[in-house]
Amino acid sequence: MRRLLYAVTVLCSMVILTGCGIGKSEKEAVQNAGDTAKELFQEDHTMDTNHELDTFAIYVPRGLDVSKEEESNVILKDGNQTYIVFYNELEGPKSKLSYHTAAAKKDEALLLKAFKDKNKFGYIRIMPPNENDRYELQIGVGGVKITTNTPKRKLDSDADAMMKMARSIALENSETTQK
Repeated sequence: MRRLLYAVTVLCSMVILTGCGIGKSEKEAVQNAGDTAKELFQEDHTMDTNHELDTFAIYVPRGLDVSKEEESNVILKDGNQTYIVFYNELEGPKSKLSYHTAAAKKDEALLLKAFKDKNKFGYIRIMPPNENDRYELQIGVGGVKITTNTPKRKLDSDADAMMKMARSIALENSETTQK
């Protein structure tokens, strides 16, 4: 009877962990984040911005707070997690400058995937986990680059939020910079 109870407990724990995404392998989590970034990049509609800065507008997802604003940088916070947003207004939505910088570490990256269409160029880069088991996730569209350190379980949801933010800046503010 004790063995049966143990087996049921282990089985239930595995189902719960898998259902919460905690049981995903690193490979699955990285692949899902890449797929999400690509899907959102390819969407035709623009993201509505909901936060005005002095030099640009941005879509800020619910749960994120603007911690610091500078001319071309914004620091967003979600509890202890920081998102660094950099916008080079001299680079248009087709710019590959940030991608080339990210690609300098392609041999170290778990994922480096580029996307393009007739109006924009974008990418996702995921670096191996640091000593705190957090992955460096970087997403860019044109002159926009957003970086955070995130746990494996949040790679997909952060890729979603970050691509939406990057697209909102690159496409909303592109009328003045067409490169």
